[in-house]
Amino acid sequence: MKFHKTTLPGVVLIEPAVFGDERGFFMESYHESRFAENGIDVRFVQDNVSRSVKGTFRGLHYQMDPHAQGKLVRVPVGEVWDVVVDIRKGSPTFGRYEGFTLSERNKHILWVPPGFAHGFLVLSDLAEFSYKCSGYYAPLVERSLRWDDPDLAIQWPAPPDPALISKKDLAGSFLKSADINYVWQG
Repeated sequence: MKFHKTTLPGVVLIEPAVFGDERGFFMESYHESRFAENGIDVRFVQDNVSRSVKGTFRGLHYQMDPHAQGKLVRVPVGEVWDVVVDIRKGSPTFGRYEGFTLSERNKHILWVPPGFAHGFLVLSDLAEFSYKCSGYYAPLVERSLRWDDPDLAIQWPAPPDPALISKKDLAGSFLKSADINYVWQG
Protein backbone atom coordinates (compact mmCIF):
# COMPACT_ATOMS: atom_id res chain seq x y z
CA MET A 1 0.00 0.00 0.00
CA LYS A 2 1.15 3.50 -0.83
CA PHE A 3 -0.14 6.48 1.17
CA HIS A 4 -0.07 9.86 -0.62
CA LYS A 5 -0.55 13.22 1.07
CA THR A 6 -2.79 15.60 -0.86
CA THR A 7 -3.04 19.39 -1.08
CA LEU A 8 -5.52 19.28 1.82
CA PRO A 9 -3.70 18.41 5.07
CA GLY A 10 -5.14 15.23 6.58
CA VAL A 11 -6.73 13.93 3.36
CA VAL A 12 -4.83 10.86 2.13
CA LEU A 13 -5.04 8.99 -1.19
CA ILE A 14 -4.20 5.31 -0.82
CA GLU A 15 -3.03 3.01 -3.61
CA PRO A 16 -3.49 -0.59 -2.54
CA ALA A 17 -1.23 -3.36 -3.78
CA VAL A 18 -3.28 -5.37 -6.26
CA PHE A 19 -2.36 -8.95 -7.14
CA GLY A 20 -4.05 -10.30 -10.23
CA ASP A 21 -3.98 -13.27 -12.53
CA GLU A 22 -6.32 -15.01 -14.96
CA ARG A 23 -8.74 -15.75 -12.08
CA GLY A 24 -9.17 -12.12 -11.04
CA PHE A 25 -7.43 -10.09 -8.35
CA PHE A 26 -6.81 -9.73 -4.62
CA MET A 27 -6.23 -6.51 -2.71
CA GLU A 28 -6.18 -5.44 0.88
CA SER A 29 -8.52 -2.44 1.29
CA TYR A 30 -7.85 -1.85 4.99
CA HIS A 31 -5.09 -2.83 7.41
CA GLU A 32 -5.36 -1.19 10.82
CA SER A 33 -1.66 -1.06 11.70
CA ARG A 34 -0.54 0.13 8.23
CA PHE A 35 -3.14 2.86 8.30
CA ALA A 36 -2.12 3.91 11.82
CA GLU A 37 1.54 4.05 10.77
CA ASN A 38 0.45 6.53 8.09
CA GLY A 39 -1.56 8.81 10.38
CA ILE A 40 -4.99 7.23 9.98
CA ASP A 41 -5.47 5.88 13.50
CA VAL A 42 -9.25 5.69 13.81
CA ARG A 43 -11.91 3.27 14.91
CA PHE A 44 -14.56 2.62 12.27
CA VAL A 45 -18.12 2.09 13.56
CA GLN A 46 -20.27 1.94 10.43
CA ASP A 47 -19.95 0.72 6.82
CA ASN A 48 -22.19 2.07 4.03
CA VAL A 49 -22.71 1.33 0.35
CA SER A 50 -24.61 3.36 -2.24
CA ARG A 51 -25.39 2.51 -5.84
CA SER A 52 -26.05 5.29 -8.34
CA VAL A 53 -26.51 5.88 -12.06
CA LYS A 54 -24.46 8.18 -14.29
CA GLY A 55 -24.85 11.88 -13.55
CA THR A 56 -25.91 11.35 -9.93
CA PHE A 57 -24.38 13.71 -7.42
CA ARG A 58 -24.30 12.95 -3.69
CA GLY A 59 -22.96 15.50 -1.22
CA LEU A 60 -21.21 17.66 -0.24
CA HIS A 61 -22.00 16.17 3.17
CA TYR A 62 -20.57 16.63 6.63
CA GLN A 63 -21.73 16.21 10.21
CA MET A 64 -21.33 18.80 12.95
CA ASP A 65 -19.20 18.16 16.03
CA PRO A 66 -19.48 16.28 18.33
CA HIS A 67 -20.82 13.79 15.74
CA ALA A 68 -18.18 14.41 13.09
CA GLN A 69 -17.36 11.54 10.74
CA GLY A 70 -14.16 10.55 9.04
CA LYS A 71 -14.74 8.43 5.93
CA LEU A 72 -12.61 5.84 4.19
CA VAL A 73 -14.09 5.69 0.68
CA ARG A 74 -13.63 3.51 -2.40
CA VAL A 75 -15.49 2.54 -5.56
CA PRO A 76 -15.59 -1.25 -6.18
CA VAL A 77 -17.88 -0.87 -9.24
CA GLY A 78 -17.78 1.93 -11.81
CA GLU A 79 -16.14 5.35 -11.57
CA VAL A 80 -16.80 8.57 -9.67
CA TRP A 81 -15.19 11.95 -9.31
CA ASP A 82 -14.84 12.42 -5.57
CA VAL A 83 -14.58 15.90 -4.04
CA VAL A 84 -13.34 16.94 -0.60
CA VAL A 85 -13.71 20.52 0.73
CA ASP A 86 -11.85 21.87 3.77
CA ILE A 87 -14.42 23.36 6.18
CA ARG A 88 -12.12 23.78 9.20
CA LYS A 89 -12.44 27.41 10.30
CA GLY A 90 -9.02 29.03 10.51
CA SER A 91 -7.37 26.42 8.28
CA PRO A 92 -4.95 27.81 5.67
CA THR A 93 -6.84 25.70 3.11
CA PHE A 94 -10.38 26.61 4.31
CA GLY A 95 -12.81 26.57 1.39
CA ARG A 96 -10.38 24.80 -0.95
CA TYR A 97 -11.30 21.55 -2.62
CA GLU A 98 -9.50 18.68 -4.25
CA GLY A 99 -11.00 16.13 -6.63
CA PHE A 100 -10.00 12.50 -7.15
CA THR A 101 -11.01 9.83 -9.64
CA LEU A 102 -11.96 6.69 -7.74
CA SER A 103 -12.82 3.64 -9.80
CA GLU A 104 -12.93 -0.11 -9.99
CA ARG A 105 -10.04 0.21 -12.45
CA ASN A 106 -7.60 2.22 -10.30
CA LYS A 107 -8.86 0.78 -6.96
CA HIS A 108 -7.77 3.94 -5.10
CA ILE A 109 -9.02 4.53 -1.57
CA LEU A 110 -9.46 7.97 -0.03
CA TRP A 111 -9.31 8.97 3.64
CA VAL A 112 -11.52 11.99 4.37
CA PRO A 113 -11.03 13.09 7.98
CA PRO A 114 -13.57 15.02 10.07
CA GLY A 115 -13.58 18.70 9.16
CA PHE A 116 -14.15 18.16 5.45
CA ALA A 117 -17.29 18.16 3.34
CA HIS A 118 -17.43 15.27 0.92
CA GLY A 119 -19.36 14.33 -2.20
CA PHE A 120 -19.10 12.56 -5.52
CA LEU A 121 -20.37 12.60 -9.09
CA VAL A 122 -20.97 9.31 -10.91
CA LEU A 123 -19.09 9.19 -14.22
CA SER A 124 -19.81 5.61 -15.30
CA ASP A 125 -23.20 4.15 -16.26
CA LEU A 126 -23.44 2.72 -12.74
CA ALA A 127 -21.26 3.01 -9.65
CA GLU A 128 -21.15 1.46 -6.21
CA PHE A 129 -19.62 3.64 -3.53
CA SER A 130 -18.40 1.96 -0.35
CA TYR A 131 -17.26 3.75 2.78
CA LYS A 132 -16.29 3.14 6.37
CA CYS A 133 -17.23 5.83 8.91
CA SER A 134 -15.51 6.80 12.15
CA GLY A 135 -18.79 8.10 13.60
CA TYR A 136 -22.41 7.03 13.43
CA TYR A 137 -24.85 8.73 11.10
CA ALA A 138 -26.58 11.53 13.02
CA PRO A 139 -29.27 13.13 10.83
CA LEU A 140 -29.93 16.03 13.22
CA VAL A 141 -26.38 17.35 12.70
CA GLU A 142 -25.93 16.38 9.05
CA ARG A 143 -25.30 19.31 6.73
CA SER A 144 -24.41 19.78 3.08
CA LEU A 145 -22.78 22.36 0.86
CA ARG A 146 -24.07 23.12 -2.61
CA TRP A 147 -22.28 21.49 -5.51
CA ASP A 148 -22.54 24.72 -7.51
CA ASP A 149 -21.30 27.18 -4.85
CA PRO A 150 -19.44 29.91 -6.81
CA ASP A 151 -17.06 30.49 -3.87
CA LEU A 152 -15.92 26.85 -4.08
CA ALA A 153 -15.71 27.02 -7.90
CA ILE A 154 -15.51 23.24 -8.23
CA GLN A 155 -14.52 22.24 -11.75
CA TRP A 156 -16.71 19.21 -12.34
CA PRO A 157 -15.60 16.88 -15.18
CA ALA A 158 -19.25 16.82 -16.31
CA PRO A 159 -22.18 18.82 -14.98
CA PRO A 160 -24.22 16.99 -12.34
CA ASP A 161 -27.79 16.34 -13.49
CA PRO A 162 -30.06 18.37 -11.15
CA ALA A 163 -32.74 15.68 -11.63
CA LEU A 164 -30.28 13.21 -10.05
CA ILE A 165 -29.54 15.27 -6.94
CA SER A 166 -31.66 14.71 -3.84
CA LYS A 167 -33.94 17.52 -2.63
CA LYS A 168 -31.88 17.60 0.56
CA ASP A 169 -28.64 18.14 -1.39
CA LEU A 170 -30.25 20.74 -3.68
CA ALA A 171 -31.16 22.66 -0.51
CA GLY A 172 -27.54 22.61 0.73
CA SER A 173 -25.88 25.79 1.97
CA PHE A 174 -23.35 28.02 0.32
CA LEU A 175 -20.05 27.99 2.20
CA LYS A 176 -20.32 31.63 3.33
CA SER A 177 -23.61 30.91 5.14
CA ALA A 178 -23.03 27.27 6.12
CA ASP A 179 -23.52 26.00 9.65
CA ILE A 180 -19.96 24.90 10.48
CA ASN A 181 -18.45 24.30 13.91
CA TYR A 182 -15.13 22.72 12.96
CA VAL A 183 -12.05 24.62 14.06
CA TRP A 184 -8.62 23.97 12.59
CA GLN A 185 -6.26 22.56 15.22
CA GLY A 186 -3.04 23.47 13.39
